[in-house]
Formats: sequence, structure tokens, C-alpha cells
Amino acid sequence: MRAVYNTLMTAARAQARWEIETSQVILRDRRKLLILLIMTLPIIVPAIAFAAGALPGFIGSKSAFGPSHYTPTIFYGSILVGICAGLITGCIGAGGGFVITPALMSLGVKGILAVGTDMFHIFAKAIMGTTIHKKLGNVNLALAVAFLVGSGLGVTGGGVLNRALFNYNPVLSDFVISSVYVVMLGFLGFYALYDFMSSRKARQQGTAGGHDDVHGGGSGDLTALARKLQSVNLPPMIKFDEDIVPGGRRISAAFVALCGAVVGFVASILGVGGGFLTFPMFVYGLGVSTFTTVGTDILQIIFTAGYGAIAQYAVYGYVFYTLAMGMLLGSLLGIQLGALTTKCVPGIYIRAFYALAILAGFVNRLFALPEKMSQMGYIKLDAATGKLIASIGAWVFFVLVAIFALWIITAFIRNIPRLRAESAMAAAGKE
Repeated sequence: MRAVYNTLMTAARAQARWEIETSQVILRDRRKLLILLIMTLPIIVPAIAFAAGALPGFIGSKSAFGPSHYTPTIFYGSILVGICAGLITGCIGAGGGFVITPALMSLGVKGILAVGTDMFHIFAKAIMGTTIHKKLGNVNLALAVAFLVGSGLGVTGGGVLNRALFNYNPVLSDFVISSVYVVMLGFLGFYALYDFMSSRKARQQGTAGGHDDVHGGGSGDLTALARKLQSVNLPPMIKFDEDIVPGGRRISAAFVALCGAVVGFVASILGVGGGFLTFPMFVYGLGVSTFTTVGTDILQIIFTAGYGAIAQYAVYGYVFYTLAMGMLLGSLLGIQLGALTTKCVPGIYIRAFYALAILAGFVNRLFALPEKMSQMGYIKLDAATGKLIASIGAWVFFVLVAIFALWIITAFIRNIPRLRAESAMAAAGKE
């Protein structure tokens, strides 16, 4: 269980590094900021935003699946969701994207809309902020092609399944998505809480504790699984890492495509970019170096999120464009504040709030299940009671996340003089 948790945390941190990098690229480039402004014009210009017939159904007109048409309240709510997710990503370096879909569902957005919108938000960030030209030297073309073939199949399968569930029974669709998040967030949250308590105890006893260093796998050592898979001679074989290991390494394209299919399917079901799974699968499962994995991961995020968001959700009306842009704006701000705050706040407290934030998402989706089960006839529960339980879960989620956000923002404001001084010293050192 510890190994599974460390692997998932490694994956989440790899995804967070990409999020932080892309956000910084966007904010430092005036042309990209101009593109962002153009993308938000249909929302921020009232004459366009409130003209129901002015927008196509799949980006926010009133003909889209409700409640996906533009309203100022839900747009501002999406900005707050983006800020909170960005704060978690920037401050903790992991897991911010895990709370987006539960948060949107708590705002009243259907599960399939929340999934499609989250994927579109990731795709928009990827095409604007990814510095792929700097990473092309890392990409093994054969690995990338095999992975993307599998990813395309996985994304298609996940999209078809999500749409089929929604068309059959929208309540069942929300129930399935919520259940998946309950399992994933529950596992991550409780283990993160255990990790924090163990670290605090070790700290009090003056011994080494915690498990911050979970970025292994980049050395020349292979896991037992990687050695086993690389020993299987199943054509076509792909050769990689020639510049890192004498003679390079070889792996069957079938295993690479299978990993791609799993990543694509999970990404399409949960509404994520898939990068949080690519890293551990490549490094620990296939034995690919972190150097090569980085470039391939960037390619797959663009392809997986783009193909999933557009071909599997947007064209069917399951992308909430206004919310995607709101989350993008909010996350850009949140990530920067969170990243700066890490310089001022002890890491052990950051880990504690991470556990609380993830557990808040777990409680949120768990408390939503009784109402869904009652609506489907699986249990007998008064409608008012089911709604009350779901409301309690939503309030617990938003209150805990709001406390986390306020704590980070307060710490940032309080330490602005210190951050300015450090920035001035760094600038003087460069001169």
C-alpha cells in the first residue's frame, strides 16, 4: 500500500511540475496573455455573453446541456475553483487537479460536463503554455507513437462509456464518476494524513521521517516489473535511452500501447490530462528514464486532453467553455501564489493541509452518493434527507478548501517583504 501511495504521489507531483511550468510560460509571455484575453472575450464582453444565440451550444449558449449556459455567478465560481486548485498545485506540488471535478459537481454541474470541461481546461493550458520545443530532444518517436495509439483508443473508450452512462441515466453517470473519486481521493487522503502524522511524530522524536522524496526511478536501476517486461521479445520492439544506457534498452510496443490505453481511459473518465499516470508507468513499469519520460509526457498531455476534450466531449455538448476559461484564469493566479508561499511555510504544515484538502474532496463525493442511490431506487431515502446529506458534503468541502486558500493567501501577504528582499538579493547576485 505504501508503494502504491508513493507511486501515485510521484505521478501527482510530475503532473504538478508540468502545471507550474506551463503557467509560468503563459504569464511571462505577452503574446500568450493576449491569446488568453482573446479566448475570454466571449465571456467578459456582456453584449456577447448574454446573447444566447451568439455562442454555439458546445461553448456556452442556452441551447447547451444545462446548466452549461453562461451566468456570471457560475463563471465567478469557476475562477474560485481554479484559484483553489492552483494554490494546492503550487503550494503542495501535487493533487490540485483532483479537486476540480468534485468542486464543479458541487456547484451543480453534471458529472460528464465537469469531466469534459476539466479536460478542455487542461488542453487550453497545454497548447498555450507547453514549451515543447525545449523538450523535443527528450522524445523517443517510436515510444511516443506507440503510446499515443494506445492513448487514443483509451480516450475513445472512456468517452464512449461516459456518454453511454449519461444517455442511459444521468444520475447513474454522476454516481459512477463520484464513486471513482471516492475510492481515489479516499486512498490518497487517508494515506497523506497517515504520512503527515508519521512525519510529525518522527520530527518530535528527532529522527528522520516523512516520505518527501518519492521522485525515484530516474537512476539506472530498473524495477523487477521493468526488467520482466523488457525481457519479453514481442515484436515490434522499440529501442530507447541509447544516450543514457550503453546499447540502449528495448521494450515491446504492445506494452507501451497498453500503458497509453490505461492512461487515456482513466484521463477520459476522470477529466484529467493523464500526466499523473504516465510518469510512474514509464519509469517504474517500463523502465524508461525520467529524461525521456518528460518529453513523451508533454506530447501525451496535449494529445490526450485535446482529443478527449474536443472529439469525445465538446462536439457532443459536454464542455462548459465559460467554466474552462474561468478555471484557467484562476489556476494561473493560484499556482503562482502557492509556489511563492512554499518559501515561507514549513513543509510539514503544507502536507497536513494537502491531506485535509484531498479528504475534503473525498467527503464531498461520499456524501453525494446516498442521494444518487436513492434517485436510482437502490436505497430508500427521503429526497429532502438525501439533499441535506449532499449539501453537508458540499459545505464541508468548500469550507475546508476555503480555509486552506485563506491560510496560503494570508501567509503570502504576510511574507511579501521577505519575498521582495530575497528577489532583490537574487537580482544583485546576478549582476
